Parts: sequence; C-alpha cells; structure tokens
Amino acid sequence: MTQQIHGTVADGFEAVREEFAAFVAGELPDYEGQLCAYVHGRKVVDLWAGDGNDAESLYGVFSSTKGAAHLVVALLVQDGTLELDRRVTYYWPEFGTEGKAALTLRDLVTHRAGLIGLDAGFSKDELADDRAIAERLADQRPFWRPGTAFGYHALVIGALTGEVVRRATGHTLQEIYEERVRAPYGLDFFLGLPEALEPRFRSVQPMAPTAKQQAVLDAAPRGPHTLASIASNTHVPDAGDLVGHANSRTVRAKGPASAGGVAAARGLAGMYAAAISEVAGRPPLLKPDTVAEVGQVHSVGYDLVARGHRAFGLGFQATGEAWYLFLGAGAFGHAGAGGSQAFADPRSGLAYGYTRRRIAFPGGAAPENERLVKAVHTAALAS
Repeated sequence: MTQQIHGTVADGFEAVREEFAAFVAGELPDYEGQLCAYVHGRKVVDLWAGDGNDAESLYGVFSSTKGAAHLVVALLVQDGTLELDRRVTYYWPEFGTEGKAALTLRDLVTHRAGLIGLDAGFSKDELADDRAIAERLADQRPFWRPGTAFGYHALVIGALTGEVVRRATGHTLQEIYEERVRAPYGLDFFLGLPEALEPRFRSVQPMAPTAKQQAVLDAAPRGPHTLASIASNTHVPDAGDLVGHANSRTVRAKGPASAGGVAAARGLAGMYAAAISEVAGRPPLLKPDTVAEVGQVHSVGYDLVARGHRAFGLGFQATGEAWYLFLGAGAFGHAGAGGSQAFADPRSGLAYGYTRRRIAFPGGAAPENERLVKAVHTAALAS
C-alpha cells in the first residue's frame, strides 16, 4: 500500500513533495520520516510520512546533535568568550597531559586532537554523561600527534568542546543551547528531552538491510582495536549499540552533545534557519563573519577514523564540499548515523532538516538525502 504524504509545501516547491513521495514509495511499508526546509527564514517545506508519525514526532538524531553543540561554540567565539587559537589548557588546565598541552581550541573542534576514545573504553553510563567522558579523556594519550592529522571524534567531540564551554562560562553547553537557541525559537530539537515530552519520542528501529546489503556489511568487518573501533567504543565488552543509545531514557534526558539529541525535522531546519536568517522577527544568530568562519574548510582529506575522504568546517561537517555539485561553498551542518541530515547553505538561504525512524543502510546520512536536498535546492534557487 502506498504511504500517504502529509504536510505542505510553498508555491514553487511542489516538485519536492513529488520527490519525497517517490522516495517513500520505494521504502519498507513501515517507513517513518520527516522533511522540512526554510529559505531566507521562511518555511517552504513541511512534510512527513508514516503511521503514528506527525510533524511533532521526535527522533534520535545521533550526530546531527553535533550541529547544535557547535552552534553554541560559534556563538561563544562570536561573543569573544572563546578564542579559537588559544590552547585548550587555558580553559582546562588538566587537559595538558600526554602530549596535549599545545593543542588549540581550533584544532580540538576540527577533529585534530587524536583523542577519539579511551584505550579501556567507556561504559554505557559514561557515554550518556559528557562530564564523565571529558574527565576520563583528560588523561588519555592521543592516538596520533595532535594537530598533524584529523579523524572523526564520533562519540566524544561534544564532551570535549562542552568541557571547554563549561570551564569558560560556568554553564554546560546544553544549558547555553537551551537558553540562547532552543527556547527562544521554540525548536523541537533537544539536548536533554524533558520527561513530559517523552510520549512524542518514536523509538529508533534497527537497520533492515537486504541480503545484498548485508553481504556488503559482512565483507567489511572491523578489527577490535582499530581507530574506528575505539572511536565507536565497540572494542569493549557490552558496549551497547546505536539503537540502544538513542532508545535510552538516560541518554535522552542528559542530551550528550556528540550523539544524544532528539529532534523533529522542523527543529533541525529551524535551528539552521535561525543561524543564518531572520526568523520570526529575530536577527540571525550568527553574523556574516562567523558564518564564513564556521563554513570554511578546516580539516580535509584522509580521515584516519573513517578511512576515507572527509571535510570539516569549524566543528560542522563541510556540507558544501560533500555536495559540491549543487550546494554553495561554505554550507555547513551535520548528519546523524540513523540517517538524519541538517545544514545551512548561506548562499541560497536554504536551511534543511530530515529525520527517519529506521536506521538507513549503510549508516550516516541516509542516501535519499542527496535526491531530497537536490530537489529542495533547485526549488530554492528558482523561488
């Protein structure tokens, strides 16, 4: 049975609805997902599909959480509270052990610290607690010489930068995000989901690969002590998994800033719209110089953890580099392992958010994002 597509699109964005419907028609019958976009601060796409899902349903968005974390860092840099080229030890003296004393905040934020995890690994409880992660990493020897290369700090980057934020301001990253970003705009994007909103959460469903897809996964096993295993904390017994992490009430309540956020597509897109555009009479959160700084490519080339080509801006993924065929230079955002994607493209004024309930093959930003982003961007340029 064909899934019904709910929601609205602005005039000129009808092709986006058609593309979303065409994609959904090819998915499993239990597909749930949401798509939202703004152009120059105006909501132009607000669509969803799936039984039991609506525009206010909330999903675990995994590493899309990092976008909120690094927006806080960008705001504090803009304020002058944080200085990117100061050493991390200026804010956090205990960090300077094991060859890390010279590392700057800029290098830390751009995945150049070599501090991707612990030799001994983290417990599931520790992964829900940014303070616990930071305390343990302060004594860890880096896995490469800091500043000489980069690799994705998948489960810890929010805790590391969050500790710098806490030392500099006396407040947690989550508290600043709530006060300066989420609450003023009423965003459905939470770093710490209140108990009262739990009924809106839709539990993450595991990947359902086809036989061919499973063969691909089986053909690429990960050694137990590789950088990728350490970064994903799979080198320790009972490490848990992505599904269990997102479906943990403890994780949702604490909102760890690397991968513990909960959002609707409206919240993801709304945050990036507020970052670059006037929304509801409020000026953009980021000034033009800050937008240029966060979108500028800082780390590009061979990612030692992902074992392939990656590009990062100032904490954000360099989305414009990833989708260089159509997005503008300087676009910035972050994808999540379940398939979510969110970004801002300052040159077109586009802010985009996508969520889905079931983890997509092969992990990371779901492949449908490419066709959906292209459809939205094409309509945005024509509007």
